[in-house]
Amino acid sequence: MKKFDNYVSNLRVLERADKEMLDNEFIISGIIDKFCIQFELGWKLLKELLAYEGSAASATGFPRSIIKEAYSVYPLFDGELWLKMLRERNDMAHIYDGNAAKELAGRII
Repeated sequence: MKKFDNYVSNLRVLERADKEMLDNEFIISGIIDKFCIQFELGWKLLKELLAYEGSAASATGFPRSIIKEAYSVYPLFDGELWLKMLRERNDMAHIYDGNAAKELAGRII
């Protein structure tokens, strides 16, 4: 499954973020960008899995709907964590303060 391979590959890169210096704005920006990509890959992978399961929710194309459906279909799936990540991802577009970006990068790590 190509989407899963991409998800895992990108996650391996993001996992190395804790070894970076968080005093460099380019590093912080890169961590945040990688998180956005990882989140996109994740919810689209969930969408594909739900389609495989025959779920009608997979046709919506909305991350929140996909996450909520995945929570009901897969008992071990942490829907609350994914909804929190969705909020963080949505809020990233409104971060203009370097300290807020640094705090966000810390939460991502």
